[in-house]
Amino acid sequence: MRERLLAMEKVKSIDWCEGRLRLLDQRRLPMQEIWHTCDTAADVASAIREMVVRGAPAIGICAAYGLAMGLRARLAKEGDWRLALEEDFRLLAESRPTAANLFWALRQMRERLERLKPGEDPLVALEAQAASIHASDREANLTMAQFGLELIRKHRGSPQNLLTHCNTGALASGGFGTALGVIRAAHLGGLVECVYVGETRPWLQGSRLTAWELQGEGVPVCVHADSAAAHLLKTRAISWIIVGADRIAANGDVANKIGTYSLAVLAMHHGVRFMVVASTSAIDLTLESGDDIPLEERAGTELLEVNGQRCAADVETFNPVFDITPADLIDVIVTEKGVVERPSTAGIEALLSHRRLH
Repeated sequence: MRERLLAMEKVKSIDWCEGRLRLLDQRRLPMQEIWHTCDTAADVASAIREMVVRGAPAIGICAAYGLAMGLRARLAKEGDWRLALEEDFRLLAESRPTAANLFWALRQMRERLERLKPGEDPLVALEAQAASIHASDREANLTMAQFGLELIRKHRGSPQNLLTHCNTGALASGGFGTALGVIRAAHLGGLVECVYVGETRPWLQGSRLTAWELQGEGVPVCVHADSAAAHLLKTRAISWIIVGADRIAANGDVANKIGTYSLAVLAMHHGVRFMVVASTSAIDLTLESGDDIPLEERAGTELLEVNGQRCAADVETFNPVFDITPADLIDVIVTEKGVVERPSTAGIEALLSHRRLH
């Protein structure tokens, strides 16, 4: 399966070359494939904030490369580069508040600096650490794809209808994707009849990005309005809803793209299994439950305008980017270290102690 997934890889959204970070601008897809170049930590923070790059794993990877570029600039100036670099840590940390992978990646970079040996080049060390974070995410995706495939096959060995939300593919990660990586593996395993993809308003990551990725790889895909999900679950024999996660609390509560919570409620009512796929870097043990996860809200113009043109009344808006899905609505969390069925605090703790659960 690993070799077949590798052969399937067509989309690349993050490119680190000669000390510069190039990003496939996800605001322009699928109509235009335009690459955006970042030369500084501030450029990367802006790209994250402005949605040039999105998806929790990809945000973390880009932040790591951004810090390396920040260090390069600090070393070129006189003064205490360690003290000056704290500004880049702060700038990148503030770019998106919910994605745990962002803060995990920055911690990895800080810890690498703390392990510098006498005479070691800090820039070489940080660039290598960023590249390692990028490569490890890609490997984690391949492992999660296999675990998720086993669960889908165990549930039912024949082709199935799956439903996903937002974009969790190669565009949102270091390669292959989290939830979409599992769906890719299921397709290769002959287990996919059709993948139903919600539009994911207001940025349309489902219809613009996920559908584009799946179509390009020959996976049967059907886009639906977000509000059609209940009707789909009632009429189209969906067997699994498979989503990603931006942060997972210690008890297994999950923060993910707005609309995930409602899908989990609908899944429970219709007897559809609900799978969350995310690397362990998304798990935040400092937060006891989902109530403690900070949830980003964005400008109301995202709801009131399309391509800069107003399409709604001039009114107040509520535009949360994420919601919290309680652990008791989740059948299984899939990570690169194994799976947790019916997630709980004990289950998450056991997973992180490297005991695979079934």
